[in-house]
Amino acid sequence: MQLNCLQENFSHGLGVVQRAVATRTTLPITQHVLLTSDEGRLKLSATNLEIAISTWVGAEITEEGSITVPARLLTDFVNSLNKQPISIKSISPGKGVEIQGDRVEATINGADASEFPPIPSVSDGIATRIDPKALREAIHQVVLAAAAEDSRPVLTGVNVEIEGTTLTLAAADGFRLAVHTTAVLDAVPEKLSVIVPSRTLQEVERLIEGDDPVDVVVTTQRSQVLFRLKNVEIVSQLIQGTFPNYSQLVPQDHTTRVIVDLAELQRATRTASIFAKDGSGIIRIQVAPGNGSAGKVTISSRSEEVGDNTGEIEAEVEGEEAKIAFNSRYLSDVLAVIGKDKVAMEMTTSSSPGVIKPVDDDNYIHVVMPMFVQW
Repeated sequence: MQLNCLQENFSHGLGVVQRAVATRTTLPITQHVLLTSDEGRLKLSATNLEIAISTWVGAEITEEGSITVPARLLTDFVNSLNKQPISIKSISPGKGVEIQGDRVEATINGADASEFPPIPSVSDGIATRIDPKALREAIHQVVLAAAAEDSRPVLTGVNVEIEGTTLTLAAADGFRLAVHTTAVLDAVPEKLSVIVPSRTLQEVERLIEGDDPVDVVVTTQRSQVLFRLKNVEIVSQLIQGTFPNYSQLVPQDHTTRVIVDLAELQRATRTASIFAKDGSGIIRIQVAPGNGSAGKVTISSRSEEVGDNTGEIEAEVEGEEAKIAFNSRYLSDVLAVIGKDKVAMEMTTSSSPGVIKPVDDDNYIHVVMPMFVQW
């Protein structure tokens, strides 16, 4: 293989695939990146056997071929170069590559491309297209609620359900639930429900750019999913299992509804979080109706060793007085992804789940379990 390309294009391509490179593995070849000439372009691929990312960059191919080289070493070297044309040439079949630039050259040992795990190809299955901005927002608002620990593997993923032209993403970790509903561009012929690893969706969100629709294909066996973006393909294994019936967890009514300015609530939450760190992460929220004037929300936190903090913000209050306590991180996380000027909080009792959602937007709902505290 022999080719010429620009350093910035090569560096960008390596940056795209790097998240799929295995870190801790018993199969060292998965720490490599596969370089392949493909119809006049350079294709870069990486996989950790759970997710595979491929991308294409412009290049002048003078000799077809393929080779794998250690991803971290190659990335560090290419990123250390100034913007310049570089040439890449494989040395002794399957032994590595020579890289030459402006007054710089390096030889990096590699392995034969045949040793690299095959990159899955998803062509047949249930397919649709999604607007990139809608998909990015849906992932951004939901993926934060997926579980980090894999004691229950299905909770480490996001439940993706498509029925007709309606797409619903849901994630829950046992303490909070996030649900976002949007539309797909092409209706699916049958209802589809799969669990996509949250890490896969994080990569999709990271790599979405431009206005081209995102192609999504789920294999007939419901074992893999393909996301096709501009010059990028992401193929991931799906999580097998049954996702909890999350609709039962969403409160159907409330006794108190509060509408507050998002920025003010975020500021008060950040301040309270400083003290909450040493107080089991607990933030107390008390709601008082205005009785003819503006209502108020009091946000407080305290720690026996550090001290306490109390802040007040004006609010539109419908219903009764209320109080509830949340984990400060869970509250901060959802406020960071709302993306609107106003936020609504709905609650019933201090021991019932609280609902947080943007005002005048029915596409997103976030349910947080309360903390039990002494009032």
